[in-house]
Amino acid sequence: MLVLIADKFPTQGREILARTGEVVYRPELNEADLAAALAETHADILVVRSTVVNAAAMHATPNLSLVIRAGAGVNTIDLKAASQRGIFVANCPGKNAIAVAELTMGLLLALDRRIVDATLELRQGVWNKAKYGKARGIKGQTLGLIGFGIIAREVAVRARAFGMKLQCFEPYPLPAEVTDHYGVTPVASLEALLRGSDVVSVHVPYNKSTHHLVGAEQLAWMRPGSILLHTARGGVVDDAALAEAVRAGQLRAGLDVFEGEPADSKASYHGIAAALPDVYATPHIGASTEQAESAIAEEVLRIVHDYVAHGVVHHSVNLADRSSRFSLVVRHLDRVGVLAGVLSALREEQVNVQGMQNIIFAGSEAGCATITFEQEPSPALLQRLREHEAILAVELRAARP
Repeated sequence: MLVLIADKFPTQGREILARTGEVVYRPELNEADLAAALAETHADILVVRSTVVNAAAMHATPNLSLVIRAGAGVNTIDLKAASQRGIFVANCPGKNAIAVAELTMGLLLALDRRIVDATLELRQGVWNKAKYGKARGIKGQTLGLIGFGIIAREVAVRARAFGMKLQCFEPYPLPAEVTDHYGVTPVASLEALLRGSDVVSVHVPYNKSTHHLVGAEQLAWMRPGSILLHTARGGVVDDAALAEAVRAGQLRAGLDVFEGEPADSKASYHGIAAALPDVYATPHIGASTEQAESAIAEEVLRIVHDYVAHGVVHHSVNLADRSSRFSLVVRHLDRVGVLAGVLSALREEQVNVQGMQNIIFAGSEAGCATITFEQEPSPALLQRLREHEAILAVELRAARP
């Protein structure tokens, strides 16, 4: 297996990956030249962080079978093209959660105490205790979390330590044991969350349903003088509408992500953070701590190892979200051609196999195969299988409605 790494990746991680096969390290690659690099190397596995993986890259070589995003989000990867080509796409969820949560709290504290402005004035030789000694303090304030996934939960832990009250909005019901554990109160709507919070922090992925989830109308619901924290993905918040709200003095913002972010790690920037003093911002560095990068690298190594060794893809994000209606459980002798005969019989009846797993028992004399599909096979086919000399038992199971 050849692994192409098209972003920065720790040296130790590259050395460990090299034990599974050849590793080509090209951190300078970008969207424009990724396809050519894949075609040149005939890579089997591609590892990226911020590099965009478009449809052309997915079609660049028939060898490519797995793309790993060394991070949580996969909005920079063409999932449709990957699925059409039968290419697994996996990510490393939760491995950078603490890093993002720490930055979220850092932005909140910096805004409340106006740390950036005070530091800049001190560097200019200005001591202005009267101006910067008027912080509100965050104890007792209500923090509203939009989304309550892994990162939001880490934020909740830290906010509780500061004495904040917590509430969250999730479109799906949260188990009571989860909300009780984190001390958070679920609210029924995004509007209720925004109207009832002193600080709002965004923690949802970016997709069609979350594009401009927080726009002009939603920002108008927020309390005067409140704070919006956004460390999720650019596009979830309407940056233009946010700029207007900040400019009008309605709220302040702490941002790590933006719409139309520069693709390069260093570039000129003229966005919302450049023009508004009530916006504190960082250049999308939420996941960029040594601890997070180490955890992500370890997860990438695990994904690659188990894929190469066992054919298992952890955290695959582009598999069909559907349950098969039937499972055929075949206990059989571990002999060449037995499963091929079972699959051939299913094909004769036009039964399309959707999934298959085969387990071999100790001693390598017998195995058990579970095959899933939508169409119900005929009793005659099942009887044929049962009569096969190398098949020990056949059971057809139907999923509960």
